[in-house]
Amino acid sequence: MTSSPSRTLAAALFDLDGTLIDSTPAVNRSWIRWGEEWGMTPDFREGMHGRPARDIIAALVPEDRFEAAFNRVAELELADVDDIVVLDGAAELLGSFDDSRRAIVTSCTRPLAAVRIAATGIPAPSVVVTVDDTVRGKPDPDPFLEGARRLGVDPRDCVVFEDAPAGLAAARAAGCFTVAVVGTHQAAELDADIVVASLADIVVTPTEEGSPSRPGD
Repeated sequence: MTSSPSRTLAAALFDLDGTLIDSTPAVNRSWIRWGEEWGMTPDFREGMHGRPARDIIAALVPEDRFEAAFNRVAELELADVDDIVVLDGAAELLGSFDDSRRAIVTSCTRPLAAVRIAATGIPAPSVVVTVDDTVRGKPDPDPFLEGARRLGVDPRDCVVFEDAPAGLAAARAAGCFTVAVVGTHQAAELDADIVVASLADIVVTPTEEGSPSRPGD
């Protein structure tokens, strides 16, 4: 675990899968079935976590089969919300920020983010940025830039909570302060300002203005 002195920041941008919620069993079932249907070798899923499904599929199937392949995996994922749970400390940390100072920024599509949030009952912020809202997804910075824009804050004044190298790369490129959560990846794989074992390790202290926060380990 790495650490950093407390720092005052204006807003928080949260990844969804692997950071706020654990959807791993459902994701595995959906993609394994998709791979079997589309004749993929078992290693096709290596390095996919944190990347948009469209980017993954575009690298795996011919262009003329892309829409059919994407629509099929979307169908499978939307239908499987079993075993999706809120991760330790996630609801408490999300709730510690004013709604005007928090957002979810996810590589899910808008419908998939909605069903997974609903399945867990986690209190969704008013601002939820999905892969449908930007031209380029993680690891490009666009999703986090859009999240900051919708909150009306400078991305350099945002803290990003992420579990995946692709998401952390996007956050760094956007100029955000980064907090990595160990889970889907080991600490050694996560390049961030702070690396924590759980969101329960994060302490947030409101300032006099009531919105900026101080993440620490």
